[in-house]
Amino acid sequence: MAIVRKMEPLSLERDSSHSEVNATYTVVKDVNGENYLQVDTYGSASRQEKGKKSQSIRFSPEAIQQLKSILAQL
Repeated sequence: MAIVRKMEPLSLERDSSHSEVNATYTVVKDVNGENYLQVDTYGSASRQEKGKKSQSIRFSPEAIQQLKSILAQL
């Protein structure tokens, strides 16, 4: 699992297609009472082990604020 503390913009040279997967999220409170947003993705329908957790990304409070700012610009 990775904890994201800061995100920086990057322009893609070209867009590529992605398969669709299911995802879940959990709000995790650490020992200091700070909230982290964890997003877990699961294998695509064509994956050998369907429904198996594929990736976990946990966003720190600072990264959550960045996400809010990014989403507000869309």
